[in-house]
Amino acid sequence: MKTPGILVLLASLPACAQGPISLKDAVRLALDRNKSIESSAAARQAAESHIAESRGGFLPRVNYSESWTRSDNPVYVFSSLLTQHQFGDENFLIGPLNRPGFLNNFQSLVTVDQTIYDGGQVRRAVRSAQLAKGIAGENHRLTQTEVIANVVRAYYDVLLIAEQLGATNQAMRSADADLEHAQAVRTAGMSTDVDVLSLRVLLAGVREQQIRQAADLDVAHAALNDIMGLPLDTPHDLTTPLSASPAPAGLLANYEKSAVADRPEARQAKFSTSLAENQAADARGNLLPQVMLHGAFEADRQQFYDRGGANWLVSMGLRWNLFNGLSDKARIEETKSLLRHSEADQERADSAIRLQVRRAYADLHAAQERIRVAEASVAEAEESLRITQNRYEAGISNVTDLLRTEAAVLEARTRHLAAVHDQRIAAAMLEMAAGTLSADSEVLN
Repeated sequence: MKTPGILVLLASLPACAQGPISLKDAVRLALDRNKSIESSAAARQAAESHIAESRGGFLPRVNYSESWTRSDNPVYVFSSLLTQHQFGDENFLIGPLNRPGFLNNFQSLVTVDQTIYDGGQVRRAVRSAQLAKGIAGENHRLTQTEVIANVVRAYYDVLLIAEQLGATNQAMRSADADLEHAQAVRTAGMSTDVDVLSLRVLLAGVREQQIRQAADLDVAHAALNDIMGLPLDTPHDLTTPLSASPAPAGLLANYEKSAVADRPEARQAKFSTSLAENQAADARGNLLPQVMLHGAFEADRQQFYDRGGANWLVSMGLRWNLFNGLSDKARIEETKSLLRHSEADQERADSAIRLQVRRAYADLHAAQERIRVAEASVAEAEESLRITQNRYEAGISNVTDLLRTEAAVLEARTRHLAAVHDQRIAAAMLEMAAGTLSADSEVLN
């Protein structure tokens, strides 16, 4: 159900010049508007309708038909006169019996068929429909989780590129100041054109990075809008900062246990195994007899409204499949093989899920270590640049040292931003792997 905040967001985002949006707002918006979720929700609703369709097998089938026939066939005329209750002594005459005139018959027929016993076929059909609904429901939940993960990735991609562009701009300003100083020194006759040219090469390289990052930022914004179901050019300000999230407190074993129990893929595998078991039971059930009850009410008339009669019929029948060309036996063997296939898939899914949890857990801890290393590297690179700039201005260091430290600072800042970006995404991927990622997850704060 849409919340008032989301309704306001939906109304305001496309129209305003800029709209602030947090990561949680982006997730809720995507859950409300993403077409993949709409598609999986429709599939789940279709599966639910199939349950009601299957339950219809418990109820009687009632049909009504209306027909009109006109013929002079002797057998047809004789039987129709009887069903119309219009047979008289004159109809026994040899002439009318052999060569009767044309006769109309307007027939109204109501039939009722009810299954008394079918060996559990309808019950198993309902069970299969319920299991199919469970699979569709888990697929819908999986789609929601994947959309949330994609929003997290796209959101932090935008922030990362924006921060990298900011770092590049800062490097550009620093290089500009160095170039200005180098030009002043050259004008004073204290250096050659080599320093100035080297700094201009550095500025050209930084400018190239600016151009590329600005283009990447536009594409990243469009990708985020696409996931959220917005027009690609919708502008907005992202308010969730690109900062490291707290370290997870859970143990790896707990994450694995949660994943095996709650992951949509794990539950889908269990539903599929149960469905295969039900199909195997249905194949064996085809060897059981079926008992049907049939009732009919029939009205036959020479004219549409009168000159007719009515009759009714009740019957009960038994149908037992004694031999079907060995196809039933083949189907039983087929369902046994499919059951073994589903059981193997379930075991394989459990192992794959545990592996994904371990990979996500390792990625998160590796990203956290990278952040600590990168933070120290940024501090050291900035201090080295400060010292080198002072030495260069004092004429102690050459331009080569300055260029090297400028590049080192930009690289260190870029690595730190990438580490924070990867840590935030890894935290979301760990919750996704554990089956706990939702719109209310703490990793979205």
